[in-house]
Amino acid sequence: MSKLVLLDHDGAIDDILATLLLMTMPDIEVLGIIVTPADCYINAALNVTRKLLDLMGYYHVQVAESTVRGINPFPALYRRDSLIMDNFPILNQKDNIKTPLVSQTGQRFIVETLHNACQPVTLMVTGPLTTVATALDIDPTIEQKIKEIVWMGGALKVAGNVEKEFAPEHDGSAEWNAYWDAIAVEKVWQSNISLIVCSLDITNTVPVTAEFIRKLAKQRHHQLSDLAGLCYALAIPQDYYCWDVLATSYLDRSDLFSLQEWETEVITTGSSQGRIRVVEKGRKIYAMDTVNQNEFHNYLLKQWSKF
Repeated sequence: MSKLVLLDHDGAIDDILATLLLMTMPDIEVLGIIVTPADCYINAALNVTRKLLDLMGYYHVQVAESTVRGINPFPALYRRDSLIMDNFPILNQKDNIKTPLVSQTGQRFIVETLHNACQPVTLMVTGPLTTVATALDIDPTIEQKIKEIVWMGGALKVAGNVEKEFAPEHDGSAEWNAYWDAIAVEKVWQSNISLIVCSLDITNTVPVTAEFIRKLAKQRHHQLSDLAGLCYALAIPQDYYCWDVLATSYLDRSDLFSLQEWETEVITTGSSQGRIRVVEKGRKIYAMDTVNQNEFHNYLLKQWSKF
């Protein structure tokens, strides 16, 4: 049987590219996509997600808007990328969007979809964990319907990426998805759900480079490669990494990764809020430890040349 997956993303460049990658995976059945209003402007991020599904012909995949809010908002400088992508010509070839936006909130969509699933579901989360934590609050029994959560978030043995410029009271030890709502991370940590974490420890090893963008450009006449190249070109002036794309690739190519078990705790207050600290007798997680970088990049090029 196909692996059942619910995707929860928060609308940034790498979230959209993770969606692009997920929809090319042959043995994955995507039960729906939730957009969390974190690293984006929500209306633009919903539009981009639905337009992308239209471009690929996946009109049957439902999209839901989460209505949760975090504690520490992402900077407007980061969030504006969703507005830029919403105006990409490649995503605006048609006048109307066909992919449906469901009426229920994203958090209730998770609850309903899990209860209706015929087998346990993998939650692929490339943004904060707030929508998942809220769904667990609504109906704690859904925990039994979740096979695992694969999450891009956290920093275990490396520095975080919360900069003083945008968070002057923070010590820089946290990753942004965890910092947005550390209390939600702790809520998920208190569950018994299997957690596979793609932290900054491994994403720091796969930066987005001009060389890789040029390789995408050489895959002419492939709309997905063109779209991915546009997105990455938008990000290239910054230090940018394959955060969400790397995490999502694990669903299809876990053979490229090694995992390491850690015992951890979540710091929810103070100058280190959002930090996931390795401690003895803490909550056990599995973290992606190493990845075959060349094979990972080749995999992306192959998947994005399919359309």
